[in-house]
Amino acid sequence: MEFLCHHRDRPGSLTLRHELVEEHWSYMDRYAREMIARGPTLADDGETPTGSVHLLRLPGPAAARAFAFDEPNQQAGIYRDVLVRRWRNALGRTMWEFPGGRTGGDRFLVLGLGAGRPADLAVPRDRDDLIAYGPLLSDDGTAWLGTAALVRAPGPEAARALLTRDRYAAVEVHRWQFGGRPS
Repeated sequence: MEFLCHHRDRPGSLTLRHELVEEHWSYMDRYAREMIARGPTLADDGETPTGSVHLLRLPGPAAARAFAFDEPNQQAGIYRDVLVRRWRNALGRTMWEFPGGRTGGDRFLVLGLGAGRPADLAVPRDRDDLIAYGPLLSDDGTAWLGTAALVRAPGPEAARALLTRDRYAAVEVHRWQFGGRPS
């Protein structure tokens, strides 16, 4: 099963985040084989972290919650909240297989929180800028709860345009960058 974990930073936690960076990397290293995509969300300056996103394969919902809540930054109080949802990898690839590479252009996390009938289940025709894409689902995989995508786009509005207007209770767009232990 595949899951999205989106941790959002608590205001004033940047110093603690920097102090725990090695503990965070060591924890993530344990899940390297399960990762589909990962990386920080960023403030408008494109540098200041505001959270973390992880898309990964795990045995089930309990394992996904354990991953999200045992994470060292979560345990230390860096995050104000965590979204854990089952997700389906509609592209069938990892971020490392994205043809556009790790750099070049702005990247965004787009979260559409569902309301009513499912929307955007099919992968958009223009896949060239999609890094990851798929529906958010209930734990048992039967109910559509929204859509999550990582996308390269010229700006937040262009990233938002990936999802159908008026089909979501809310849509969030966050700056995002490829993650992973720095080389």
